[in-house]
Amino acid sequence: MLVREVTENEYLEAIKLSEYAFQYKVPEADKPARKESLKNHKILGIWDDNRLAAKLHMIPLKVFMKDAEWEMGGIAGVATYPEYRRNGYVKTLMIDSLKHMQNNGQIVSLLHPFEISFYRKYGWEILSEQKKVTIEKIDLKFLEMQPGLIRRYTKETHNEEIEKIYDQFCTQYTGMLKRDTNWWKQNVYSENSQLAVYYNSNQEAKGYILYEVKERKMTVEELVALDHEGRIGLWNFICQHDSMVETVTINLPIHDPLPYLMPQPKVKTELYPYFMARVVNAEECLRRFPFIQDSESLFLHLEDLHAPWNNGSYLLGKGEIKVYKEKTGAQCVHAPKKGIQLNINSLSAILFGYTRPMELYEMGYLKGSKTEIELFERMVPAFKSAFLDFF
Repeated sequence: MLVREVTENEYLEAIKLSEYAFQYKVPEADKPARKESLKNHKILGIWDDNRLAAKLHMIPLKVFMKDAEWEMGGIAGVATYPEYRRNGYVKTLMIDSLKHMQNNGQIVSLLHPFEISFYRKYGWEILSEQKKVTIEKIDLKFLEMQPGLIRRYTKETHNEEIEKIYDQFCTQYTGMLKRDTNWWKQNVYSENSQLAVYYNSNQEAKGYILYEVKERKMTVEELVALDHEGRIGLWNFICQHDSMVETVTINLPIHDPLPYLMPQPKVKTELYPYFMARVVNAEECLRRFPFIQDSESLFLHLEDLHAPWNNGSYLLGKGEIKVYKEKTGAQCVHAPKKGIQLNINSLSAILFGYTRPMELYEMGYLKGSKTEIELFERMVPAFKSAFLDFF
């Protein structure tokens, strides 16, 4: 099985495989731009003679961890021709991608799963859930009027001020993608997108919605509010469309409080897991993570089946991390008497704030004394995860 990087003159083969696997067609006129965009990807391929049989894309990106930024490898475009499936090709690519990301300094990885259980096998775990709220016209009721105003923008009039709203919003969460201007224009705006910004009476931008209105339906892809006034101002702007639409659909992070503020919160609400995340370099993630300091220290005994450099014990305490890595070829016969045993899935879910140590302990995913679990619970800040993008 030959695994190697796809070269620039082989990009067309990668595009053909994506077209077949994901059942879409790239117009001939768009292929030069598509090939140009792939220059930012590292594409791993498995070849059968001169034919590309399977592939995986790694995209160098960053995510916010509250007010910090972590290097992230985005996994995308995982595809295999049907005649090569069930031969372990994707497994080989997934494991190989971890080595590449480790070598490239990408300490975490995100992906959008076609099947959650499949990627869980390789250490990725649920990062966030999305909340989709569908509101009928009759329930578009105004809240108290705000003193600010709305200005509308498009991709052509996009500006740095919009990006600053988003960046400030991201510091409320873990896992949000760091966007540059090119990402905004290429990946956030669609052909018919509009963006409305709410400004308070001091002309300070306090939030935006990214939306489309089509066939008497308003779809809000992003609602980003920095404060209570901004959120109400944006809701009232949505209500101003009551003569134009029959329904409004709003995509929200699961923790967003907008439904609570609505005059009629009893509306159709759908919750579903969205992206998945994985710790690639556990030592670096634990060193950067803002643990709440406690007078006691705690051992974490970590197991990672597909990134063996993470296997070992990590002592947390007194503002530092001490690492005791497994020796090559060594095997521990007896389970450690002190500390918490967990796998990379559980560590990823905890660090990104998707779930809490005590919750995982009660489900049987963390092993250790309840006293140690309670200590870990105190040390981990109560973060909230979210993700709005797609790749």
